[in-house]
Amino acid sequence: MGFGLPSVAAEPGATRTTPVGLLAGAGRFPIVFAEKARDLGIPVVCVAIEGMADPYLASVCPKFHRLRRMSLGFIFRSFRAGGVRRWTMAGKFYKHLTLRPWHWWRLMPDWRMARFWYLRRKADRRDDPLLLGLIEEFRGEGFECASALELCPELLVREGVLTRRKPTPSEEFDVKFGWALAKKMGEVDVGQSVMVRNRVVLAVEAIEGTDQAILRAGDLCGRGAFVVVKVAKPQQDMRFDVPTVGATTIETMSRAGAKVLAIEAGKTIILDESQTIELADRHGISITAFPQGAMG
Repeated sequence: MGFGLPSVAAEPGATRTTPVGLLAGAGRFPIVFAEKARDLGIPVVCVAIEGMADPYLASVCPKFHRLRRMSLGFIFRSFRAGGVRRWTMAGKFYKHLTLRPWHWWRLMPDWRMARFWYLRRKADRRDDPLLLGLIEEFRGEGFECASALELCPELLVREGVLTRRKPTPSEEFDVKFGWALAKKMGEVDVGQSVMVRNRVVLAVEAIEGTDQAILRAGDLCGRGAFVVVKVAKPQQDMRFDVPTVGATTIETMSRAGAKVLAIEAGKTIILDESQTIELADRHGISITAFPQGAMG
């Protein structure tokens, strides 16, 4: 079922104007989603994580709330008051904040969030188990999670070389080498990106995120040319943590000296595609989207 699409209208009690909830983190994706919903006439009830989500969302979403502390109760109350039945999450959450000293005092969780986190104290705290557990918490309150891509399927990248520059044979070899490694890392839910030069792994993305991993790779190889491989997890749940690239990715690659961005067609979000490709062409960077299974 899609937001505001005919299948939602067919859901009992739902209409094209049924509000959708948005839990917004950092980056452009929440803005793109909110603008698309606005253009389609779908009201968005946005709960924006303070210090991460762009304040611009307040001008796009009819109902906007700032999440100043990690309070599940606040999110539930905001969605319920706005008439939300289905919700989505978009944008990045800076998970490293939960590892800092006295992080609970800084994040000020409510009892519901504290209980949720405490029950996972000895459990798996990788991204997928955490987010699936969060989705269950919302479901228990009557809110069903859906993928933001139901509303914006055009964000998924198409297959092929998107830029003027094509990868060289040597770079293609590095892509194939890095692709298998990135899939393995995704399989164990560590990260989605690997940086490679001459079949040597320079960096693997973990909690720091893709941009920081790219910069680290640039430092380690003296700002020389290398490839960035970013793929979906083999078990990718399209409701969350879908690999995303955009102009910021290209700017970071340019600073680090990377020359090729290899991504997975149909499984990767490319934000502001025309601007991103134009920027890559300006910096002499190749963006290539390979179909699923092409590197098997």
